[in-house]
Amino acid sequence: MSSSLLSRRRILGVAAVATGVAFIRPAPAISFAPRSISLYNMHTSETLREVYWADGHYIREVVRDINWILRDHHSDEVRPMNAGVLDVLSRLRDRLEIHEPIQVVCGYRSPETNHQLWLHESGVASNSYHMYGMAVDMRCEQRSLSQVHNAALSLADQCRLGGVGYYPESDFVHVDCGPQRTW
Repeated sequence: MSSSLLSRRRILGVAAVATGVAFIRPAPAISFAPRSISLYNMHTSETLREVYWADGHYIREVVRDINWILRDHHSDEVRPMNAGVLDVLSRLRDRLEIHEPIQVVCGYRSPETNHQLWLHESGVASNSYHMYGMAVDMRCEQRSLSQVHNAALSLADQCRLGGVGYYPESDFVHVDCGPQRTW
């Protein structure tokens, strides 16, 4: 009788371990491959094409230059952009398989600029992620706006990357590194 009880315990133990192992998800591997970005600010005509992340860290001088390109073009105010939005732009450029720079319609937006736009333009959020350096409105010369939108949506679904807004009447797609949502 004790041997059959021992066998049942073994079977139950093995089943419990197998069940537990089935629910373990491997941790995603951190890639140390360089990340690059290529931007063209449509309001200032400034261009940047650089590797901004290599050997496991962000390159401070390049990130500073990216922050300048993505500044509030109304006031020239600069705010550090969230690294997550840089990664969104880099991944989106890879997903679209483009070689030309991403055309930046709007990066950082000061609270004053955002308020003025909110008062005079539809679709501007009063507490926009642009004010926190977490959003970019963009388009790509080599791809249709719907292709850019679809690529951003697929990245958001696959990688749980922030918000995606589609503005065909204004000819841009909004991407951010906030909570996952679409509009």
